[in-house]
Amino acid sequence: MVFVEGALPGEDAEVRIFRQGRKFDVGTAAALSHHSPGRREPRCPHFGVCGGCATQHADERTQMAAKQRWLEDCLERIGKVKPETLLPIVYGEEWGYRHRARLSVRRVEKKGGVLVGFRERRSTYIADMRECPVLPDAVSRLLPHLRLLIESLSVRERVPQIEVAVGDNAIALVFRHLLPLTPEDQNAFSEFAEKHGVHVWLQPGGPDSAHPFAPKESDLYYALPEFGLKVHFRPTDFTQVNAAVNRILVSKAVQLLDPKPGERIGDLFCGIGNFSLPLAKRGAEVIGLEGSRDLVERARTNALANGVVAQFEVADLFKQGLAPFGRFDKLLLDPPREGAVEIVTALPRDWPRRIVYVSCDPATLARDAGVLVHTQGFRLAAAGVANMFPHTAHVEGITLFEREGGP
Repeated sequence: MVFVEGALPGEDAEVRIFRQGRKFDVGTAAALSHHSPGRREPRCPHFGVCGGCATQHADERTQMAAKQRWLEDCLERIGKVKPETLLPIVYGEEWGYRHRARLSVRRVEKKGGVLVGFRERRSTYIADMRECPVLPDAVSRLLPHLRLLIESLSVRERVPQIEVAVGDNAIALVFRHLLPLTPEDQNAFSEFAEKHGVHVWLQPGGPDSAHPFAPKESDLYYALPEFGLKVHFRPTDFTQVNAAVNRILVSKAVQLLDPKPGERIGDLFCGIGNFSLPLAKRGAEVIGLEGSRDLVERARTNALANGVVAQFEVADLFKQGLAPFGRFDKLLLDPPREGAVEIVTALPRDWPRRIVYVSCDPATLARDAGVLVHTQGFRLAAAGVANMFPHTAHVEGITLFEREGGP
């Protein structure tokens, strides 16, 4: 099997192999004999060099059809399961969608000084970016100014990255610096924040060391209007990259789980309460479980700020499972990329009766789906994909599992 970069389904390509593997080879299309109807001109001038996007040459429907086929293929090939219903594809804005990003920084004298951007494709070099159409316009326009800012610092050789976090109310930039800042450096950051209307955070050590610098108080949030919620977060917290698609995905997950007053629902890997708070707004008794104490504290603060009654607890779900927390009628799973096989394998036979599983990796989702269907007695009632990361190979999936004979 050969995966070919730059070619679309139905195209005949002359392929140059650049990586050989045991299970498949990877190549790039050196020449095409004809073009697919789904092919288009990439919008970004850096496409093909920058590694941030891989599929701008395909239109949105072509990209999403491929992602849906990949999810279905993984479910059938790895999990040996097939969904009873395919959910409608969740589309979103293709451009300006990326509300989270980690920009690399490096000073390269031969290229005129500081570079700020994503890494080049299949390389550790940083792309010489002047704009980025998948970032919000306000962030994309900052790229040249960020280069000038870093170039002006005494520590310009020791600023390896900038975290970008965009809330509904503000843009935060977290500057990682490996050496102490001089008073002149601090003045430069303060002036940058005031001139461009952004929140500057500084991170002299690990993620826990990140703190607001200019202004001294920095509070970011994103809204979930359907549920009347404002979810507050720090720029180093995990939040979804695509805020618009996240709103749709939350709505779809709540609809599929169908929480009712009196039901006990567990939100596993709950983070800052992205799913827990909307579920609780529907009247269910919700317990959010999360391994990070900081995120649990943020979820509790969000519940209090929004007047929502929900419980949040610190739990290493891979080690302790759900037994200490009692019986749940329904579960919402949104695990990390490695999936949740330890958890689904240990589920009792009499609960829960419904699971909504949100996944960022079709392969681990398919593995876990196989366990739920073939071992735990669930049926895969529905599955679908969401365009969380347009122009990339990332596939976000949402699935509904129900117990045989259950509602």
